[in-house]
Amino acid sequence: MNRNKLTKLLISNLSNVIVHDVLEKAIDKPEIASVYSKEMKNSFSIAKAYREKINPLDKVFSLVDATSLREKIIQNVKAELNLRISKGYLNIDLSLVEVLVDKYLKELRVV
Repeated sequence: MNRNKLTKLLISNLSNVIVHDVLEKAIDKPEIASVYSKEMKNSFSIAKAYREKINPLDKVFSLVDATSLREKIIQNVKAELNLRISKGYLNIDLSLVEVLVDKYLKELRVV
């Protein structure tokens, strides 16, 4: 797979992690929160595998690549969460998005 395809897959999986993290924090039912948690763990492990294929783990991404990834992920996550809000989901805190994006990008050693 080429780098562009791997990057798109990384963005989509990491976006999924963040969407489910925000949804998990918004829900008050433990049985539903556990489903979100499982989805987060699964998507994060997939994102980690793609990240390893894009760039060696001991090296961070270039500033341009990291900034681009961050912006695309934020855009994807906010679009998905706004869609969920329009469907009637409650307690979704959009202010968490950028904080969580930064957290997960650091965990993956992108930045």
